[in-house]
Amino acid sequence: MPETRLSRDETTLHTMSVLSSFRRLLVRLTPGGDLTEQTVKSGIWATITNILDRALQLLMIAILARMLTPADFGLLGIALLTLTAFKRFSNIGFDQALIQKASGNVDDYLNTYWSIEILRGLLLAGILVLVAPFVAGFFDEPRATPILRVIALTPLLLGLRNPGIVYFKKNLEFHKQFVYTMSGSVTNFVVALAVALATQSVWALVLGYVASDAARTLSSYAVHGYRPWPDFDLDIARDLFGFGKWITGSESIYFLINQGDDAVIGWLLSAASLGLYQVAYQFAKAPATEISQIISSVAYPAYSKLQDDIPALRSAFYRTLQVTMVIAFPASVGIATVAPTFVEAVFGTDWLPMVPVMQLVAVYGLLIALGSAYSPVWKALGRPDYMAKIGAFRLVLTAILIVPATREFGIVGAAAAVLGVYVFPVMPIDVYLVIDSVETSLGRLLREMSYPAIASLLMGGVVLWLQATLSLRWVFLELVVLVAVGGAVYGAAVLVLETQLNWELRETLRNFAGAI
Repeated sequence: MPETRLSRDETTLHTMSVLSSFRRLLVRLTPGGDLTEQTVKSGIWATITNILDRALQLLMIAILARMLTPADFGLLGIALLTLTAFKRFSNIGFDQALIQKASGNVDDYLNTYWSIEILRGLLLAGILVLVAPFVAGFFDEPRATPILRVIALTPLLLGLRNPGIVYFKKNLEFHKQFVYTMSGSVTNFVVALAVALATQSVWALVLGYVASDAARTLSSYAVHGYRPWPDFDLDIARDLFGFGKWITGSESIYFLINQGDDAVIGWLLSAASLGLYQVAYQFAKAPATEISQIISSVAYPAYSKLQDDIPALRSAFYRTLQVTMVIAFPASVGIATVAPTFVEAVFGTDWLPMVPVMQLVAVYGLLIALGSAYSPVWKALGRPDYMAKIGAFRLVLTAILIVPATREFGIVGAAAAVLGVYVFPVMPIDVYLVIDSVETSLGRLLREMSYPAIASLLMGGVVLWLQATLSLRWVFLELVVLVAVGGAVYGAAVLVLETQLNWELRETLRNFAGAI
């Protein structure tokens, strides 16, 4: 008996020690201190949030892909495409305007902002219910009508969110953003999986999506203490619209760029083709998407505080770019090389037609991750018009190419058209403008990108050779071996470049670590 009691006491003490250590870690990661410390800690929280959010989403898709069909994913894709179109074209950008304001307290703006968001949500919900049958007819998918009408609940739910959540990004309080975001992600995963087990139908995807927005609306009031009240001040609305109009323009344009290919595929091909295309995008673009979201959410408010100090802004930009590329390059190259093995292992042979799309999107994702370092600079310097103007030019070129490319080559042609336009001429314009904005040089920019590029291409070459020669009994084991070898080769290459060619990556990482 004494031994049992001692064992229990030791277990209790160990549990208390673990909990105490966890609390100390949370306190240490709570944003505070100077701007560098706040930015680094917020970046850590944003990274954790995005990794967990996307991991749950991709895990859910991988599980449901074995229970549903590509057409089911395509049906949800049609509904979300329509929903996103209305949301983007009506996005007034007031939240971005509030973040950009130099003043730390924007309480006077929140009631007007909240009232406008509720009216917007009601309007969008009503329009989506009315246009649902017409959208279904356009895509020749009558099953999309009830799905779209249920999805119409979400803009109203999001319009009711606590407007105080704008402070999470404005004040770099990303530990609170974590709670808000993950409440919806976990709800989506649990509801979708439960409904899929019960029905094995597209409603698993639909109800999970609606439930996630409901959970985030509830959590917004639990996490932030602001309590809004309906009000409208015309002067406040006019002030916010002066900045927000460019966000509206760029959101609308980039929706057409980012989802216009989905619309073309759904119109010209089929729901099954759209499902293959969207799932390929979800997985191939995932690392770049998460990196770009982290960069945009953390760098923008941080850069806004440096908008009057170009040397400091330039230094922050290069530190951000260095960390971005050291992650984005190997992720994108790795996805492009292991795509055939990955699809067969995770999804099965029915999904193999999406392999070439994944490879093209992986390259596109790398470029998007690079571009994600640019837009926060422009917004912080009060030039969101750059995004809208570049986007409009890009949209025109993509619209010219994508329809004939899709007719001729299917979903691969659509992906190639999107990538080709970004490579040239859009990317050179992006580079020119960011060089001018932070007053740097092309040589400095290329030097920062050359190190991770060399290490990643070396890794890709080794993985391609191994993939061609390796033949294991279980394809999933083959995938694990390829990923492990690729990670080891990249790590070794980074170490050599850092120690032999003065990359200065360790200095950047030490600065980040020292701010924690």
